[in-house]
Amino acid sequence: MADEDCEKPFAVERAKTGRAKCKKCKCPIDKDDVRIAKIMANPFGDGKMKAWHHVDCIFDIFGKQRATTKRIENPPEDIAGWDDLNNADQKLIIEKLEEFEDKAPFKGKRQASPNKTESPRKISKITSTSPPKINPKSSIKNEASGSLRRDDLFKEFRRVCADIANVSAYTDKTAVVKKMLRKGADGSGFKGDVVLWCRMLLPMAGKRIYNLQSKQLIKLFSRILRQDEDAMLEDLEQGDVAETISTFFDTSTNSRPCTRSQLTLQEVDKFLENLATLTREDDQVSHFQSIIDNCTANDLKMIIRLIKHDLRINCGPKHILEAIDADAYQAFQVSNNLESVVKRFTRQDGDQPGSDPGTSRSPVKGKILLSLMTPVLPMLAEACTSVEMAMRKCPNGMMSEVKYDGERVQIHKKGHDFKYFSRALKPVVPHKVSHFKDYIPKAFPDGDDLILDSEILLIDMKTGQPLPFGTLGVHKKAQFQDAKVCIFVFDCLYYNGEVLINKTMRERRAILNKRMTVIPNRVMLSEVEEINDSKDLAEMIAKVIKMGLEGLVLKDVNSTYEPGKRHWLKVKRDYLCNGAMADSADLVVLGAWYGTGNKGGIMSIFLMGCYDKNRDKWVTVTKVHGGHDDATLARLQDELDMIKIGKDPNLVPKWLIVSKPMVPDFLARDPKKQPVWEITGAEFTNQGVHTAEGISIRFPRVTRIRDDKDWATATSLDELRVLFKKRTDSIDFSLLLGNTSDTKNTRSKKVKKLDSYNIKRTKEINDGTLADDIKPDVGIMDYDVKNESAQTCGEWKKNDSEGSDNAVFYAFLNNDYIEYSADGRPLNWIEGRKPNEGLPRGAKPLSERGPAEMERKGILGKVRAVISKNIDEEKRVVLSRTLKTLAAAVLEDSSTRSEVTHVIYDRMEIDEGELREYAAPSALRVNSSWIESVASSSCNQDESPHVVTLLAIRCHCPCTYH
Repeated sequence: MADEDCEKPFAVERAKTGRAKCKKCKCPIDKDDVRIAKIMANPFGDGKMKAWHHVDCIFDIFGKQRATTKRIENPPEDIAGWDDLNNADQKLIIEKLEEFEDKAPFKGKRQASPNKTESPRKISKITSTSPPKINPKSSIKNEASGSLRRDDLFKEFRRVCADIANVSAYTDKTAVVKKMLRKGADGSGFKGDVVLWCRMLLPMAGKRIYNLQSKQLIKLFSRILRQDEDAMLEDLEQGDVAETISTFFDTSTNSRPCTRSQLTLQEVDKFLENLATLTREDDQVSHFQSIIDNCTANDLKMIIRLIKHDLRINCGPKHILEAIDADAYQAFQVSNNLESVVKRFTRQDGDQPGSDPGTSRSPVKGKILLSLMTPVLPMLAEACTSVEMAMRKCPNGMMSEVKYDGERVQIHKKGHDFKYFSRALKPVVPHKVSHFKDYIPKAFPDGDDLILDSEILLIDMKTGQPLPFGTLGVHKKAQFQDAKVCIFVFDCLYYNGEVLINKTMRERRAILNKRMTVIPNRVMLSEVEEINDSKDLAEMIAKVIKMGLEGLVLKDVNSTYEPGKRHWLKVKRDYLCNGAMADSADLVVLGAWYGTGNKGGIMSIFLMGCYDKNRDKWVTVTKVHGGHDDATLARLQDELDMIKIGKDPNLVPKWLIVSKPMVPDFLARDPKKQPVWEITGAEFTNQGVHTAEGISIRFPRVTRIRDDKDWATATSLDELRVLFKKRTDSIDFSLLLGNTSDTKNTRSKKVKKLDSYNIKRTKEINDGTLADDIKPDVGIMDYDVKNESAQTCGEWKKNDSEGSDNAVFYAFLNNDYIEYSADGRPLNWIEGRKPNEGLPRGAKPLSERGPAEMERKGILGKVRAVISKNIDEEKRVVLSRTLKTLAAAVLEDSSTRSEVTHVIYDRMEIDEGELREYAAPSALRVNSSWIESVASSSCNQDESPHVVTLLAIRCHCPCTYH
């Protein structure tokens, strides 16, 4: 295009591909049809772009716009590319122009406006003639004169956003920001507010909440711009609300965009700050009207994107903050306080970031601090695809922790004040956590200030079992009258002034064990088992899968807490063995929704379902949006034969049974002609809104397009029921260790559920309100998957000793060693904490017990004790049972004397005869009070206060000393 053409307000040509859509009617402009473009401001920048229209459509727009708005008057002068058209095309446009001139509400050519001096700039209620005053103590903004600075202009912010969006490499994005913050817009040095720039570049890191979703914004701006709301909603289907509002702002007859950007960053920031305080629709409309007169179309587009917390520049905190300092992002991960991090890493004397790498470091910048009552980025977990990967990533051993199927919550306590933050660092809704203020002080009696990482679940108070994910919602929760919210604590980041994130996982866990008192079904400690062997890990994975739990989280015992880092491992069945252990079904594509963001305006979310032969209807199973690449999605737009119904339930055909929330934008014209896709997910569930009897697939994704199948050979509802019922029985657990020699013992399994689970009781629960609220509890892992005589994972075969008191199994429950009969009855315990019947999690055959395990896990695992014969029989039984529960070995008289470490008596003084009764050279002679002390405290105690005294010995020899 010639230079003179570049200045013309319109352009014309024949459509080249037929893919571009008309800006007015949104319909494609067919290939080789004449189209006219209006030259408009380019998004993000000060350049130009072409908005193409059908010839009829653009003249319709001319008829609705103001008489002063530029339109086609003289085609050769106004339209670029006019001379390239053939005579027929030129004649068509001239005829349309003459027809328009005859019908137009204004006749004749517009007269040029006389030259006049530029009127003073409008000052809205949010603007000021100079930037707002900034307290030098609370900002790192450079001091400058009151004149408007280029680095404060909102259009410069848009330009930088455009530059960031136009480069793909993240290092290049950082370089764009660094250049701006170092040299400024004019290259003479940055003279703006670094904190403000970072806050605007990272709207997702701010704490402002506007409560304005896309459709609500459309509703507001249809009033402000006096545009048709339905037309705006139709345009919103393209997936970008900012683009929609900008387009309709450009064509509005009620509010016209400015020709030049007049806003400053300070004005926009103040506008957004005030907007966050407004909740009434009328107030929001009035507030938008206060700034819209000073906006260009691109200004308004960017403001909407700031409100949506998405600038569409594909750039996050890491890439922005690394322009400030290489360590700034790490500090932000810990403190999550953008302003304090930018201030700490930026010098206060006027020099700008990066101006001198050798001297720009703040003397305190390297210190990473936790800020109580400010959320810390949670440490995350990467997908673990095999046992071998877990052992490689955790060479020092690992903490294997149940992956609770709840909602992650970070708890901050400062004295009597509490704050609760979600995984996304947003405040948790009060109905989920408000009651914890009564329980956390009792669970941590000496914890004045603390930060805990935890998971909250809804617990059925009758059974003690957790309820499924999603039941914490206020409406779902109301359906479970006998359920209470319980918090499972799994990490501690801060305790009474001490930052713990640099301590190892084992040390942090020890602090929790020492400081926390469990409150059953209210505040629980997560269940953890330390694993060092690959076979033990494979067995644990098989166990949780068979139990139907979500999975495991594995943590290196020597790892520190790294905010925002994915250095933990999460094990889920669909991650393992390349998805071979995941649930899947072959389903038919029944409908589709428009996507959002980059996939806006195309079908990218799909409704999958199956055929119910009994009712001759189709039912829905899941909606899926992952698994297709861009090329496949583009091809599907033409291949899928869909009818648009716009989520209207009244347009759903009789062949489909679908719940109202699942009515899509498009439905299949004929489901029997639709393709079949293999849908794979974490597990089958029965808690959704789908009509396949509630059966759905959790975390679904498309793994294969089944060209070899049609609707008749796809999974039917009858087959789906069978898959749901047998979802774990068909799993090949031999895949876990990768070879049959290691996994020959993991055949089919049957789960045995415990009636209850013994946990440490709290001494703090003394008031009636708490006691009444606590019911017998069942641990989340009170199941066990056991080996048969061939050490498989099948159900234990009952042997001849079943029903007798012979010990067959053993387990450690909160440091207590318990032996069980074949039918799951406990055979030994400490008075006052007898475990319930039923094999607990981790129970093993007695034949597998070794001395090393007893010494490692038992409280008195190294004690070899003999009980004095002078103790009456009833007390001897109690002492023997208590010693066994403390993992001590109770020896008989015939045992080797050198093995004995302790001899137990029932009084504090013994005579010579009792001393000689059991001549153990190195044994300590202690009173039974020592055993009672150890049992009551659940930890070993000093024997010194309990050592017996030997009475005076009378000599029997013929000497004179008797």
